[in-house]
Amino acid sequence: MEITLFDLESGKKATIKRLEGGEEFRKKLASLNIRVGKTIRKITTEPLHGPVVIEIGNTEATIGMKMAKKIVVVPLETE
Repeated sequence: MEITLFDLESGKKATIKRLEGGEEFRKKLASLNIRVGKTIRKITTEPLHGPVVIEIGNTEATIGMKMAKKIVVVPLETE
């Protein structure tokens, strides 16, 4: 089942399936090591449409809500 990173439950892991954005969007994510096929964990979403905090590898990153809605993931069943 594919969902957006924004819709992923906090604390859950998922594999990035696709990025729904243009070249600049993809470059920005690549600079944060966010790429198709990578496994990420959503740490939290800040209140009031705030940023989404994720863990990718050994690094934490914060991305905006609009960006998180353009990252399509497949939740991992077992963690």
